[in-house]
Amino acid sequence: MTDPYKALTYGARKVGFGERIGIAVVDLQRGFTQPEFPQGGSQLVVSATEATSILLDVARARDIPIVTCAMGYQSESDMPKWKIEAMYGGSFFVGSEGLEIDPRVYDPNYDYYIVKSSPSIFFATPAQPFFVKKCVDTVIVCGCMTSGCVRASVIDAFSHGYRVIIARECVGDIGKEAHDANLLDIERRYADVMSMREVLEFISSS
Repeated sequence: MTDPYKALTYGARKVGFGERIGIAVVDLQRGFTQPEFPQGGSQLVVSATEATSILLDVARARDIPIVTCAMGYQSESDMPKWKIEAMYGGSFFVGSEGLEIDPRVYDPNYDYYIVKSSPSIFFATPAQPFFVKKCVDTVIVCGCMTSGCVRASVIDAFSHGYRVIIARECVGDIGKEAHDANLLDIERRYADVMSMREVLEFISSS
C-alpha cells in the first residue's frame, strides 16, 4: 500500500543532532509506571522506564542537562477538563505518591524536577528557560504517554525551534496501536525517531 504522506515528502528530511543535547523526561512518575495506581503499570510504559534509566545513566555521566516532570494538581479545582476519570482519584494531587518520579529514572541531585499541569513539559513551566541557560539546541524526549504528553512535548519542543529526537524504546503508552501510530506520525513531521542504541552511540561519541 502506498503511503500518501511519503508521496507528499512527509518524513523526507532528517533532523539530526545539533551542538548541545538536553533530555526531557515526561511523566515517568509512579502514577503511570507502577501498577498499584489506577493508570499505572502498562507494559509499554514499564519498558520505557527501564530503557530511559539506561539512557539517563549515560547522559548524566556526559553532563547532559535533564528535565523531568510529573503531572500534578493541588485539587480538582485547578485541573483542566480531562476526559479520563482516573485523573480525578487523587493519584495526581500534590502530596500523593503518584507524583513521585520513578526512582529508576530520577537522580534528585542531578535532574531538574518540575510539576506541570498540562500535557506538554514546556507549557507554562521553567523547562524552556532551563534549556536556554544550558545552551541546548537538541531535545531528546522520553516518557509517556506517546499519544498524549509525549506528543504534546515534542510539538512544543519543535515549536520552540529545537531539534527533536525520540529514542524509540524510551517512550511508552497504554496501547500499542496508539503508540505506534503516533511515533509514525511524529517521525513524519517533527522529530527523528531512532533506536536507543543509535542515541547512545551518539551521546557516547560526542
